[in-house]
Amino acid sequence: RSSVHSASFQACRLQFMVDSANTTQISSSCIQLLSVLSAEPLHTASVLVIFNKRDLPCTMSLVEMMSLFRMDDIIASATQPITTVELSARSGQGLQEVLGWLDSTLTD
Repeated sequence: RSSVHSASFQACRLQFMVDSANTTQISSSCIQLLSVLSAEPLHTASVLVIFNKRDLPCTMSLVEMMSLFRMDDIIASATQPITTVELSARSGQGLQEVLGWLDSTLTD
């Protein structure tokens, strides 16, 4: 597994997907997000954090997920523009928001 820090690329967009149904991995996902955001090649990338599997009954609410991730603090201190969205690949909830984000970041 390669480190983001050693990657030699310049990204303009980044999608970070969180499995909302896997509550035991929430803290690990948050640490991974912070690591990605701190990688030098990604300091100016537009970031979309996707909370996936929102249609499953065992997921926490988005408010709970955002609180555990401390998304307000992350967004306030990040060098990147960060957008968050709820997504259910099964039902399509949030898909238009993801596509809209992709479209808007392609035209930037």
